[in-house]
Order: sequence, then C-alpha cells, then structure tokens
Amino acid sequence: MPDYKHFPLPDVGEGLVEAEILTWHVQVGSKVKVNDIFVEIETSKAAVELPAPYEGVVTELLAEPGQTVAVGTPIIVFDVDPDGVEKPSSDNGGGTKIGEESADGRIQSLVGYGPKTGAAKRRARKGSTPAPAPVVVAPAPEPEPVAVAGGYVPLAKPPVRKLAKELGVDLRALATEGQVITRDDVQRAAEPVTPVVTSGERERRVQVRGVRKATAKAMVESAFTAPHVTEFMTIDVTPMMELRAKLKNHPQFRDVKLTPLTFAAKAVLLAMRRTPDINAVWDGEEIVYKSYVHLGIAAATPRGLVVPKVHDADQMSLRELAQALEALTAKARDGKTTPAEMANGTFTITNIGVFGVDTGTPIINPGESAILALGTIRDMPWVVDGQVVPRKICQLSLSFDHRVIDGQQGSEFLADVGALLADPSIAITY
Repeated sequence: MPDYKHFPLPDVGEGLVEAEILTWHVQVGSKVKVNDIFVEIETSKAAVELPAPYEGVVTELLAEPGQTVAVGTPIIVFDVDPDGVEKPSSDNGGGTKIGEESADGRIQSLVGYGPKTGAAKRRARKGSTPAPAPVVVAPAPEPEPVAVAGGYVPLAKPPVRKLAKELGVDLRALATEGQVITRDDVQRAAEPVTPVVTSGERERRVQVRGVRKATAKAMVESAFTAPHVTEFMTIDVTPMMELRAKLKNHPQFRDVKLTPLTFAAKAVLLAMRRTPDINAVWDGEEIVYKSYVHLGIAAATPRGLVVPKVHDADQMSLRELAQALEALTAKARDGKTTPAEMANGTFTITNIGVFGVDTGTPIINPGESAILALGTIRDMPWVVDGQVVPRKICQLSLSFDHRVIDGQQGSEFLADVGALLADPSIAITY
C-alpha cells in the first residue's frame, strides 16, 4: 500500500521564515532517490536547491512556481512505499529523518528544525497482504490534510492552483479539513476582488518579494538606524592601470582576471591595517572590533542586488583575491550564491563604475560600518608637474557609520585607499 510523506519547507538559513518556489525539477509521477534535487527555492538571500529526503514517487506538488510559502508548510508529497516495500530515507544521524516529525513534534529540516506542524497522516497498511504488482501512479492522489499555521494545507489540483494564483486568491483562506478546492470555489472567491484590466492600462504592478524585498528592508533599516556620512575623493589611477597592464604579462597572473575592483579590494584591505575602526561594528552599548575581514562585493543579478562575501579576504594575496572575486561574481550572476556565502560581512565594495557611473552615496549594509563605491575610470585632463595632461581618473566615495567611525578616521582611511590606487608602490611602506 502507498505510504505518503509530506515534506515541509525547511529553514535553509538561520531565521528563514518564508521562501518562494522558483522551479520544480520533478512532477507528479516522478521517481526520486535520496538527495536528488527536486525543487529550487528563493530565500531572502539566495536561490537554494533542496535534495529529496526520501526515495519514492512524487504524488503531489503543493505549491506553484512563484508562490511564497512559509517555513514548515508542506510543499510536496512522496509515496515512499509504492510497491509495498519501504525504501531507505535520509537520516540525520540522530534517528529523525529529514522532513519527518520527531518525538517532540518538530520537523527535522536541512538546517536544524522547522516549526511544529500537524503530523502527516499515514494511510493504513494492511498487515499481511502481499505486495501487489507494480502499478502506475495515478496523477495527483489526494493526501489527507495536514494542519499548519493558519489552517489546513489547501487540497487542489494544479490547474486550480494556477487559476488561484492568476486571480489572486489565497487557497489557504478557502481550505477546510478534508475539502478539495474546485475551480468554482476559486472563481466565486475572486468575483468581489478580481481587478478590471482595461486595454488602455499603462501601469503594471509586481509584488515585492525574494531578494528585492529583503534588500529594501535591509536598506531602510540601515538608512534610518546608522547615521551615515559620505566623503568623496577624486584620484589619478594611471599608475595602477599601468601596473595592471604589466602584471597581465607576468607568469603569476596570466591565467587570472585582474580588474580595477581587485586593486581596490587590495587597497581597502591594506588601508584597514592603519584604520581598524573601519572594520568594527556598533552593537548596542558595545563596539565590536573584528580581527578578520569578510569582504562583501555588491553584485547586480537578474533577481536583484546581492552581496556575496570573500571570507577572510585579509589573508589573501593579490592573485588569490583576484581568483576569489572572479568566482564570486560568476556564481552570483548564475544565482547560485548560498545564504552562508552572503552572511557575516564586515565591509562592502560596490563597483558602480561598471555601469559608467562616476560616484554615488552608497548605503551601509546592516551589520557593517562602512561601504566604498568605486566609480568608473575615465580619460580626463589632470595637472601633473604644472602641466595639463590626459590621465586615468576615478572617483571614490565612502559612507560610514558616524557612531563607530569619526570624521578623522573615515577621512584617513579614504585617503589611504586613494593613495594606494594612485601609487601602488606605496604599499611597500604599509
């Protein structure tokens, strides 16, 4: 007899409360093995692929792509015993299986425990009845409802779920124990609230969620919590660009991508040695001084702005830093950055120069005290030894938390970064 397992959305990062279903990699009737990737979700920080906790057959998908689901809400149903012989499943080493309820009523997830949910009810198995011949799994068998926060898991077939999504109907508001929601139920619920769309409409509304929602929340909190100060500096980076061209032909750097961002990152790390307050953070009644640097690099991706970190960047050579930055930005563009890779930053660089922008006033990332914006590098007239000559010119802007960093410290740090980019040979004096 079938043995159904409901898999709840796990907490894949510390404090996760919800995630959006991006892509299902399985469908009803798909056979899966333990650790097969069955869905990709988007948290407030990154896209994450979830591995199957059981071997068996998918019998129902409980969420549609684009739907935001609360942690602990079942998202898929597996039949782990389609042939009458229970299959092995993933175990966390302590006896409780991933996605399965423990003795205290909590659900073991990929990282720790999710919130309690009602137990997934198991269909009764006939004790001694011999296993039947293999059968073809019928589409979308109806699982028994599972109590979750806010009511019961909505029971509805995929076309009905799709219609509800299009009409803006929350299936959870319609769900009652044992009820299968129909198309008529959804249409009736939508009648009073279905918007009228005219042919002359010139606006569109997009729900804020995922990375965009998290970024907005973090930026508002930072802007209205930390007293920002922004300072600007214009520098001649011709010597830095000449060094970059020279190193490209050096055997040690021929196979790595040396960008202006690489040199800016190295300059930041060197300058921090003279102004360690830049790497500190305000924490209530204390200032926390950190002896490590987790360097954040703001990256624009199709899903919005993310800030992956180069952990322990201060321990890296120029070559190692270049390799780390190249790998980090490529992974971010592909949407594969994990939540752990975006946590615990201590300082951020945003390279607005790649968009042809000269300067700006960047907002400090929460949990940090400063952020540097690197502007575009332009050929401009510059005075050298009393003569106006064409040079490579760049603007830097530094925003910092004035609770932690005084004006003198911020200015000295920015001046040191500028000096290192204007004349990389000065690094030998640090």
